[in-house]
Amino acid sequence: MPKLSTRGNSMPESPIRKLAPFADLAKEKGHKVYHLNIGQPDIKSPEIAINAIKNIQLDIIEYGPSAGYESYRKKLAQFYTKQNVNVNPEDILITTGGSEALLFALGSIMDPEDELIIPEPFYANYSAFAAESAAKVVPVNSGFETGFELPSIADFEKLITPKSKAILICNPNNPTGYLYSESEILQLGELAKKYDLFLIADEVYREFIYGDDIHYSVMNLKEVEQNVIMIDSVSKRYSMCGARIGCMVTKNKDVIAAAMKFAQARLCPPTIAQIACEAAIDTPQSYFDEVILEYRGRRDTLISELQKIEGVKVTTPKAAFYCIAELPVDNTDDFAQWLLESYDLNGETVMVAPAGGFYSTPGMGLNQVRIAYVLKKEDLVRAVAVLKAAIPVYNATKKAQ
Repeated sequence: MPKLSTRGNSMPESPIRKLAPFADLAKEKGHKVYHLNIGQPDIKSPEIAINAIKNIQLDIIEYGPSAGYESYRKKLAQFYTKQNVNVNPEDILITTGGSEALLFALGSIMDPEDELIIPEPFYANYSAFAAESAAKVVPVNSGFETGFELPSIADFEKLITPKSKAILICNPNNPTGYLYSESEILQLGELAKKYDLFLIADEVYREFIYGDDIHYSVMNLKEVEQNVIMIDSVSKRYSMCGARIGCMVTKNKDVIAAAMKFAQARLCPPTIAQIACEAAIDTPQSYFDEVILEYRGRRDTLISELQKIEGVKVTTPKAAFYCIAELPVDNTDDFAQWLLESYDLNGETVMVAPAGGFYSTPGMGLNQVRIAYVLKKEDLVRAVAVLKAAIPVYNATKKAQ
């Protein structure tokens, strides 16, 4: 039988989706599953975007430009300018989701065995994207005890080698909910300049900030603008995950030119979704005000309820809609599967994302889970009640084995 490629065998499983079959089985048993495992908002997409789809008048859904429609890129540039991120349409490449934007970015700048430095824990698919480019992930740990703030620059410098090509951050951060400060971004800019590295920032959660802090984009790092690549997406901003529209933004024309070759190979991003996304840019500020208010309430509810569970530790996220919680269990991979396979409280159970899959360092995060607070407050309260009841039952079961 023909063998798979080494790269194919080395692709990591998704810690977010690998438990889906067990959730399906739980539902077949008649159990209600509270999905705390995935960042799928239940907020309605903007009406203006939905109406744009309903009112499409096309005789042919044809191929579009590989870079994305110019009208959308122009409107997107105007959107960023209003956020004090000054870019031109030619600095923007529309992609099939933020995932493709990252794939294009890494494919354009990384050679096989080049090293990509990422603060961990990080979005699990970054490992998969690096593997597709045959690049090596080099993790630098950001500790639970510090609330996952940026590791020291000295920690970064210890890891830089002749193979180092880029630093990748997610700001605001998935899975921790941490928001990097302007000072931290400036420090990374200086590091990129000193060692002539690319600095890639996944900024898809820029709207989801719950205090007085301000999001500072890497695109504002003027002295190293040729080193900077920004990744963005409509998935979270407009609750349009299924649209699969993102973008790669950079002032570096060589990176844009290289990425365009990947874009041409996949022909074009989805036509109908771009129409919806272009319309979504006109979403009124009131929509975002309501969304932020709702998520702030959900965050506060979740943290408050988790803090009531003996032995649970949790950081309070500043942004995005995730948090990392430490549970009083030995292995959250096993616990998460047990919740779906073997436990229910009055016909209800919970699906969480084991956090070990968000670390690159073996053995890290084994007692942690990522929780997405994308459910209504009453559902979050109920989900945490299920967790609270489940933990002692699980530990007793394991002790008896």
